[in-house]
Amino acid sequence: MNIIVRFILAIFLPPLAVFLNSGISSAFVINILLTLLGWVPGIIHAVWVLQKTEERRNEVY
Repeated sequence: MNIIVRFILAIFLPPLAVFLNSGISSAFVINILLTLLGWVPGIIHAVWVLQKTEERRNEVY
């Protein structure tokens, strides 16, 4: 899935963006809890998870 679409999903549906990125994981559960506590913390966490995943994919060994 295109990274731009994932970042758009991170803004509107943060848990879905994290789920599509990492599946059912601790990041997904944390994102659900943060989104329930407030929309903005969920968005920030989702963007952070997506960014870290992209950084790992682009690392040169």
